[in-house]
Amino acid sequence: MISQNTIDTVFETARVEEVIGDFVNLKRAGSNFKGLSPFSDERSPSFMVSPVKGIWKDFSTGKGGNSVKFLMEHSQFTYPEAIRYLARKYNIEIEETEQTDAEKAITDVRESMYLVSEFAKKYFHNVLLNTDEGQAIGYSYFKERGFTNETIKKFELGYSPETWDALTKEALGQGYKLEFLQSTGLTIPKEDRPFDRFKGRVMFPIQSMSGRVLGFGGRILTNDKKAAKYLNSPESELYHKSKVLYGIFQAKQSIAKQDNCFLVEGYTDVIQFNQAGIENVVASSGTALTPDQIRLVNRLTKNITVLFDGDAAGLRASIRGIDLILEEGMNVRVCTFPDGDDPDSFARKTPYEDLVKYLEENAKDFIQFKASLLMDEAKNDPIKKADLIRDMVTSISKIPDRIQREIYVQECARIMDISEQVLVSTLAQLIQKDIAEAGKKQKQEQKPFEVHRNQKPKYTGYSGGDPEDPRNGPPEDYPGEPGYPEQQQVEKIDILYHLERKVIEILLLYGDKTEVFEDVFLRNNGEGEIETVTEKKEYKVFQRIYLSLQEDEVELSNTLFRDIFTGLIAFYHQNEKFSLEQYLMRLQPEFAQEVTDILMEDEKVTLHDWEGQNIFSKGKSESISQYVTETIMSMRWFLVDKIIEELKSSIVSNPKEDNMELLMMVMDYSKLINSFSRKLGRVMSRYHT
Repeated sequence: MISQNTIDTVFETARVEEVIGDFVNLKRAGSNFKGLSPFSDERSPSFMVSPVKGIWKDFSTGKGGNSVKFLMEHSQFTYPEAIRYLARKYNIEIEETEQTDAEKAITDVRESMYLVSEFAKKYFHNVLLNTDEGQAIGYSYFKERGFTNETIKKFELGYSPETWDALTKEALGQGYKLEFLQSTGLTIPKEDRPFDRFKGRVMFPIQSMSGRVLGFGGRILTNDKKAAKYLNSPESELYHKSKVLYGIFQAKQSIAKQDNCFLVEGYTDVIQFNQAGIENVVASSGTALTPDQIRLVNRLTKNITVLFDGDAAGLRASIRGIDLILEEGMNVRVCTFPDGDDPDSFARKTPYEDLVKYLEENAKDFIQFKASLLMDEAKNDPIKKADLIRDMVTSISKIPDRIQREIYVQECARIMDISEQVLVSTLAQLIQKDIAEAGKKQKQEQKPFEVHRNQKPKYTGYSGGDPEDPRNGPPEDYPGEPGYPEQQQVEKIDILYHLERKVIEILLLYGDKTEVFEDVFLRNNGEGEIETVTEKKEYKVFQRIYLSLQEDEVELSNTLFRDIFTGLIAFYHQNEKFSLEQYLMRLQPEFAQEVTDILMEDEKVTLHDWEGQNIFSKGKSESISQYVTETIMSMRWFLVDKIIEELKSSIVSNPKEDNMELLMMVMDYSKLINSFSRKLGRVMSRYHT
């Protein structure tokens, strides 16, 4: 495990503009830098880097964070991988924290296996390029396939000599241990003499998303009928064939940018497509597609286009993987090539523009593809047609999004010339069956979102994803009784969201500043009237906000804001002087996006050159105390108003009860609202002039 001291050193040393400058062409814009988004195609720059704040923001996609977050988003590194990358870039020695003996043993074994695999990749590549045997056999084979030198180097293709123990002998001579050669599957143990698994084969390194070598695929070049044409590394601590995709390391950036992933079957399909100019392509390496492989792609895009060769016999079995893709909530298109062609051969003989055009024109939505494929089998047989329709509806039932399901039902009804009602009924039965099979797990997932007609659902705002998720809007059985319309609820929650976001913004930008505030006291003047008494006092802004919320016993309702607030207040209390850089360094990754959005909001002025167009924004720092007071007072007003509405609702629902005490409370709270109104009016008039 990387020590905190190393992590701190990395953050203190790394310059966000230098790190991002390795991947994005940045141009200075005032104190900031701007450039074209690396996450989308655009002509006008929407990507902003702030060296002062140590963060970046992509206004086209909404992504943002520090230098580590950029590497995680752009290069799909894990957090430790990003730290190690930056440590290497800035020549920082990585310290490891103390681990238990068991943890050390596991870490050492895995790391040793990675080192052996990396050595083997370089060895095979060197043999291919720099030995007579490698040139004559391996290199000539790749050249026959049409691969250029650049392509061979990009995928670090190699060759394993025909000698029984060439790799094993070289690795042992370099100090690598036999146990790790065996555990990675590079060497097969034998009592008298261990030998190489991949002898006499051209080699395809299989890499993780971050580029580490997990295993190998080897293709034999002789006509030995007893030997497998393709041979993969055996399952190991590093290599699990059901969890890897060939080419994901080379394709990840293009997949994210193109927002689509082409899925093929073999190594050479991937390589030939890359050489043709289409880089967003990966292969399942001849194995049946698995959920783990699909989730790898899902990290980069929601869209998959599955490419099949023209062999109709193999299509029926291959399309089973489509249901798995649908279950992950992804969008699937399918494209087939003419008879006799596969992705490799078609890409090799087709110019880039024609290849792109073919894929665009021939990629069909999965339901259209499946219908056209299976209808050929069914022909005029009504029984087969009925089975086909059930097959189609089964696929549709896998889609988690209800709106998408409904659209596909309509499309299926049109294509198959069958009643939509019949399909809906069949679909409902299948979904009910799936729910029943899911059992307790499904119920537990749904329980937090159950809404009864005698309860008011808690609407937490749009979270993205499935519209059926109650977090994405009021559910179907939203109680629509008078006085409780949907729009009012959404509006109230939005107000509170923006007020709480303002609190975080103030703490981030001005929390350590000292300002003069008016303390407001409410008291009874002896005549039954509530009056306000004010007193001026100096506070740090973070202290003022913290004390005000404590005084009112208010806790932020948004869980994300509440966690950020707690961490910020703790940071202010623990550090004599607030350093944004130090705070961001210790900020948990799950909070980084929101904090970056807030900090970079004002950078839109620089990005769009508003001042150059004589559009000037008023700085909040000119009237911080008013801005703080306005925000806190608005929150109080909102919360008291909520109490009044609850009291009124209680009175209306119990008309036969003696509600005099509740009415008096409503009147008292209304006077308090009037007091807030007067106070807020004075603050806002000063602030907004």
